Amino acid sequence: MPDHYENFPVASWLCPPRLRPPIAAIYGFARTADDIADEGDASADERLADLTDFRADLAAIASGRAASPRWPAVFGPLALAMSKFGLPEALLADLLSAFMQDILKTRDGGAYADRAELLDYCRRSANPVGRLLLHLYGVAGPQALRQCDAICTALQLINFWQDPSVDLPRGRFYLPLADCTAQGLARESFDSFRPMSSVQPPRQAIALMAQEATWARELMQQGAPLVHLLRGRAGWELRLVVQGGLRILDKIEALGFDTFSERPTIGKGDAPLLAWRTLWMRRQSKPMKKEEASPR
Repeated sequence: MPDHYENFPVASWLCPPRLRPPIAAIYGFARTADDIADEGDASADERLADLTDFRADLAAIASGRAASPRWPAVFGPLALAMSKFGLPEALLADLLSAFMQDILKTRDGGAYADRAELLDYCRRSANPVGRLLLHLYGVAGPQALRQCDAICTALQLINFWQDPSVDLPRGRFYLPLADCTAQGLARESFDSFRPMSSVQPPRQAIALMAQEATWARELMQQGAPLVHLLRGRAGWELRLVVQGGLRILDKIEALGFDTFSERPTIGKGDAPLLAWRTLWMRRQSKPMKKEEASPR
């Protein structure tokens, strides 16, 4: 499997030990499917055929049958996790649906018409991971699910706004066309200032990225209260994820919102600030005194 830069911890030491195997199985499933969709020299049709086979193997283990021998390192651990923890097949299938959509959009030169269409993609590409984790943690309820979806969608959007210098040359375009039009831009406007180009992004593109980053930050802030529902290590893990996402947004802002020319990343130098912000979230989670909670 190719090496991948990751913004956020996956099955880290903060995760409850008994949940590390199923979380690693979910990650292995999603990472492998994403690699099928994104890595190597296969054609779009070959990628779609492989993901169709991958989906058939998921259906097989979900019904108690054996998967094909193509991906034993994926479906062996995942079958155990689904059997032991009751992971919903539909959430895993949604991830594959999103990967297939990525292939089709790229192959056909498509784009997302507006934020609603992009959010539907996020509903399948990102939100299932959070819902699977809530399932493992035994957290349920409509408010928790809404907050979890907000965090996951925010993380997906942050990844998009972090990566245009990578995505645009590969033919992937996630900026909603309605937002582009509002700034006087079309999809073709972005062809002239791709990475390694001497042409700087116009102010309209910078304003667009600032607008999209604000949207992602608002979603993350809407979901952040979920951290107070998760106890122990799981809560600390989620705090780091939230703060990691917000830190990337800080770095996008520090670049003057020009992620068309440079890709911001999180490194070891960010650890002290992330730790401090995570502790601050912990302190803020303490119950208010009675007089503080009373309406003024």
